[in-house]
Amino acid sequence: MNKLDFCISDLIAGYVTEFDPDRGDSGTFKLQTSDKRDYEIELTDMTYAQLVRNLGEPYQDCTFQMKSMLVPGRYLFVYGIFYPDVEDIQFVAKQIVFLGRSNSEYLFEKPDWWIKQIKQLADFYLKSQFDDGEINYDKYRTSISLMGAKDGSTRQETDTISRLVYGFASAYMLTGEERYLEAAEKGTEYLHDNMRFLDESEEICYWYHGVDIMPDGSKQKVFASEFGDDRHAIPAYEQIYALAGPTQTYRVTGDVQIKHDLDLTINLFDRYFLDKTEHGGFFSHIDPITLSPHCPTLGPNRAKKNWNSIGDHAPAFLINMYLATGEQRCADFLEYTFDLIEKHFPCSEASPFVQERFNQDWTPDKVWGWQQDRAVVGHNLKIAWNIMRMYHLNPKEKYTALAEKIARIMPAVGSDCQRGGWYDVVERTALPNHKHHRHVWHDRKAWWQQEQAILAYLILAGSTGNCEFRKQARESAAFYNAWFLDNEDGGIYFNVLANGIPYLIEGNERGKGSHSMSGYHSFELAYLATVYINLLLTNKPMDLYFKPKPNGFKDNILRIQPDILPAGSIEISAVWLNERPFFDFDAANLTINLPTDLDEMRFKVRVMPTKVPFDANLVEVTDERAEIILKGTLDQSTIWHFQEVLERATVRSVKYLMLEMSELENISSEGIRALAFNKQQLGDRVQIYLVRPTEAIKQLLEKSSFCDDIQIVDRVDSPEMVGV
Repeated sequence: MNKLDFCISDLIAGYVTEFDPDRGDSGTFKLQTSDKRDYEIELTDMTYAQLVRNLGEPYQDCTFQMKSMLVPGRYLFVYGIFYPDVEDIQFVAKQIVFLGRSNSEYLFEKPDWWIKQIKQLADFYLKSQFDDGEINYDKYRTSISLMGAKDGSTRQETDTISRLVYGFASAYMLTGEERYLEAAEKGTEYLHDNMRFLDESEEICYWYHGVDIMPDGSKQKVFASEFGDDRHAIPAYEQIYALAGPTQTYRVTGDVQIKHDLDLTINLFDRYFLDKTEHGGFFSHIDPITLSPHCPTLGPNRAKKNWNSIGDHAPAFLINMYLATGEQRCADFLEYTFDLIEKHFPCSEASPFVQERFNQDWTPDKVWGWQQDRAVVGHNLKIAWNIMRMYHLNPKEKYTALAEKIARIMPAVGSDCQRGGWYDVVERTALPNHKHHRHVWHDRKAWWQQEQAILAYLILAGSTGNCEFRKQARESAAFYNAWFLDNEDGGIYFNVLANGIPYLIEGNERGKGSHSMSGYHSFELAYLATVYINLLLTNKPMDLYFKPKPNGFKDNILRIQPDILPAGSIEISAVWLNERPFFDFDAANLTINLPTDLDEMRFKVRVMPTKVPFDANLVEVTDERAEIILKGTLDQSTIWHFQEVLERATVRSVKYLMLEMSELENISSEGIRALAFNKQQLGDRVQIYLVRPTEAIKQLLEKSSFCDDIQIVDRVDSPEMVGV
């Protein structure tokens, strides 16, 4: 057989184990992959290096510092060329991508990394769909190009509008940008007015596949699906994802019209998709005329069940509906679907992958269409992620057992241990005496499957404290941020090659909008990565934004839990209503009692881990004074947060800075120096008052001589503060 006797370029992802500056012309370093294989890599005078960069950030060169950054333990990507013309195959580095400035830093774990990313994504789609002008969904088109241009198609698909609306609503929740909420609300209203079929006699509604915009501007409705796998049927997943955007918008606004549509669509699932026999579950398709899952016209989709009809309820709308309402109906629905998944989806020992398609009696369907006996890697990871969310709501041991089992199995069979990232569709069983499961079409990597991996391992790491899960989360997020972000035109690439290079051949995989891609997975990733990293892993506070309508939410209670997290793990730290402090909230239960006398309410809510080491809340800024409440320990690891809040407090020309310290438990030398440095920066124009420090804190400050430049007071209206 032929040997590898030609040069080939490729990517290696791994951890530096050793650097030798004197070996070769420019030094060499050793790299160990995630699955413990070792490479020796040669540097040249043409090797260059960069830091991973977020959307909207400029290129960050670090070629000059490259050699000093090659320290043991650092995870990185190196792209280069294999040369087979020596005794041992030689790999010569051409490009290195570092994930942080130090060996322990991962830039995508910074508190605002994903918030900045979601803002860039929202701006990209606003420009692509509405030309940065009036938000008018008559202009919306499902298909947009790599650069965000519309390709001439007149189709508006319900699901892609809904997924984009989800993205805008999520972007608003993280940023408070009014234009994003406007886009979410207008999109939800457009779906309600143009895509909804209401059957009042049945107390149900269902959603058109889409509409075509005719040359005269009129709309021609497309009732049944026209997508190949579901042609002329009503697939469950289209009805499910029609609710994704409206539900996320409802979390922000409490609009009763949205809630009515959600309830009527759930009635549709219960009445026509639910298998009422002893088998249970939800059918994957119903006939558009009879609404029966048994109609012969459904062909291969007749009386079938699949991952989408059972499992997609939870991430698409049901968890978010539960978070917004707390309704037992939603909790019961979630429990029902996850019990089905735990019971029927795990495969026998013959395959590490779950089953995804079933006949009515839950026997596996191994002959359907393209899937046959094949596994979608991302669906396995999606189960691990979502069943952990369910475990936080209903802690059945079988849920976490399945999640952890999948998480331990998947890296060896579904990930690329050489280059990083996760594969697409593979054969469910490996050939005899073969290590690898064969790829069905290609070895490319899709953006949405990276999302499932990142979120699965983030929530598992945050819930269990397992270091291996944290490692997998970091490696998955590293590949996504290094190779899927389109830093030139904006947005996220649909697919990349195995080596991370974008796949830009014609078809759906070239564009940023299609039947398969809209503003859902990339926005969902940015939103939930912020939640999991800050609140479960790095113990940082985060802010959420809401704009409830008067008399919208039941009992005038706004529920602000960002996701279903471990019970008691987070609490409300502070609330602002229309930019002023607001105190009518239940910190532990994560609820806010809404006032009944306001026509407009804009809430900013700070949530924080209950075990957070430090927090700094900016509770008031006026023309003359700013007040910050400090809690926990101010030391080297938490100074960044204090600095950030202080900058926001003093961006206006205040005269007095109040640092409330009654809940500050400790302050290190670095923390004291931070106070002294900021006093120097602010100069004489700002008088600093330390309010109610504990005796221990007071003694530390007095020993440092810092008190010579500030005043310590017992209350904000003390005699020493005349004029404040």
